Amino acid sequence: MSLDANSIKPAVNVLAHHGKSFRFAGRFLNKEQLQDCARLYRFCRFVDDLVDETPDRDIARNNIAALKRDLELGHSSDPIIEDFINLASAYQMQSAVIMELIKGIESDLNPVIVADKSQLLRYCYRVAGTVGLLMCDVLGVSNKQARAHAIDLGIGMQLTNIARDVLEDALRGRRYVPTEWVGKVSPQTLAKSGSKQSAAISKAVQSLLGLADKYYESGQQGLRFLPPRARLGITIAARVYQEIGRVLEEKGFDIFAGRAYVSLPRKTLVALRAISSRPASQPYIPHAPELHIRIADLPHAHASA
Repeated sequence: MSLDANSIKPAVNVLAHHGKSFRFAGRFLNKEQLQDCARLYRFCRFVDDLVDETPDRDIARNNIAALKRDLELGHSSDPIIEDFINLASAYQMQSAVIMELIKGIESDLNPVIVADKSQLLRYCYRVAGTVGLLMCDVLGVSNKQARAHAIDLGIGMQLTNIARDVLEDALRGRRYVPTEWVGKVSPQTLAKSGSKQSAAISKAVQSLLGLADKYYESGQQGLRFLPPRARLGITIAARVYQEIGRVLEEKGFDIFAGRAYVSLPRKTLVALRAISSRPASQPYIPHAPELHIRIADLPHAHASA
């Protein structure tokens, strides 16, 4: 399932450059787990770049269409797509989940003005909950109960991303913070320091992180279904990512206070706490169906399981 060292190293390098929190946690995975998680991450980053790094939206749409055709054909001249096709085949990943991931990323080619919590959670499912599902395949998780929790861990992480990147996204002309929370403020207005909506935006960032914590809590219930070595790595990744929210809290949820990141000493402390916490030793709390009310029609959501 793993490629030779020469073809794997670039994938791990992509993870190290763009996903520093995940690369830090990856130290606690075994070599094959790290390699194949890196291959999955590299593909996700590749699709994301097709959208974000292509100035012409029509060209970006054509590139996404070509990607879909390659996946349907099961062959590609692009080495990253071809490698993912091999990875997906080896782990029998479901095409419906992969297509939801691409659909979510592709949606960023349209004007992004999220209306409500339902639209927000459906987006988070598509761009991150699906990655949780694909990670279940890579890490050899067979228990069906684990998948709803994996979705939630992905959603929690994506909500953290959105809270951290409100300003960066606004500068791209995107607003993932729901209208029902902040009103009809445009991304351009949101990006202006001293905007009249600043207090509402800070409150919305706080709400995003509060919502994220609910999904992290559910996601952590699924960690017990992972193999022990992988359980430790994913526990640390989740805790480190959740810590970004604590950094944002320390900044007063102010989107103009500089990008929030977790320093290496702080990551180390979070990792030590995660190692000693042993979350899988606690009584299991079954998945709460209300967490998936807004995504119930999507693959492996609670109501469709």
